Amino acid sequence: MSRSRLLPLSLALAAVLALSTVAAVGFGAAGIPIPKVWAVIAHELWPSLAPPPDASRAERNIVWELRLPRVLLGALAGAGLAAVGAVLQVVTRNPLADPYLFGVSAGASVGAVTVILYAGTVAGALGLPVAAFLGALVAMLAVFAAARGRDGVVTSERLVLTGVAVAFILHAVTNALIVTGTDRGADAALFWMMGGFGTARWSVLPIPAGLTVAGLLWLWLRAETINTLALGDDAARSLGTDPGRLRLELFVVTALMTGALVSACGGIGFVGLVLPHIARMLVGGHLRALLPVAALGGALLLLWVDVAARTLFAPREIPVGVVTALVGGAFFLWLMRRRPAA
Repeated sequence: MSRSRLLPLSLALAAVLALSTVAAVGFGAAGIPIPKVWAVIAHELWPSLAPPPDASRAERNIVWELRLPRVLLGALAGAGLAAVGAVLQVVTRNPLADPYLFGVSAGASVGAVTVILYAGTVAGALGLPVAAFLGALVAMLAVFAAARGRDGVVTSERLVLTGVAVAFILHAVTNALIVTGTDRGADAALFWMMGGFGTARWSVLPIPAGLTVAGLLWLWLRAETINTLALGDDAARSLGTDPGRLRLELFVVTALMTGALVSACGGIGFVGLVLPHIARMLVGGHLRALLPVAALGGALLLLWVDVAARTLFAPREIPVGVVTALVGGAFFLWLMRRRPAA
């Protein structure tokens, strides 16, 4: 896609995302009109410019303290997971690659489940995301250490295979923790593992927001160089790229982004797998064009999936990961039927 077409598409997606963010805050068990939602947000952001909203204290608390952090976390998670999936599919030349390829999600699950089962309220509000993030970092280091091999070289194949192996081991550890824990703790752990944004608060947002925004910017700036890895290591070297070093940098950046997001919202699948394919159909496979479209599309998708998860059976809430699995699985089946046989 030419830049003249890419810019309008990106701006249109960004505008729809901004409007959707305000609209999504109004949906829930207690519906709040969109004008009132905007009045509350505007007054909280610019108290000296925007007049006090015509809303009750409960409505203000719902909008500002509960739903807006949740909507923002959903958009961040969608953008980050979709962008990471797009990069990994290019780097590994594997159309089924996704952000959970390197066992980062499994490591985060071990940390989170440990806190849920054995620390409970003692760990405080930040105990769960911090423990999950530390678990993701440990998994990342374990995968990289095991993937180096005797020759010290890290290839895409080694990273993928090692990540799968580490993920299996960590999933086994998580299951063992759940089986040996209390029934109430096991229920909470399983609900977290299915993914959702119910625990989103302003205090939880800084780590995933900072790492996601910084990671997206770094990936976009390095998009031209990253594209060379899709040609193979020999071709990348001939173009002046050090494949081993770049692959290590990509592994660290994508693992940190995924770990930060998973630690805040649990394991939400299919976003990083499906959105890159949709973006690729719209703008082609070049990362400089693919990344912004995939990120904006992922943010929009997960934002509205979360709305569906908390409104379809209100006041009961469906785990977001369940909805993404249903939507993503159906889309992927359609995509496979549409694609001609090799």
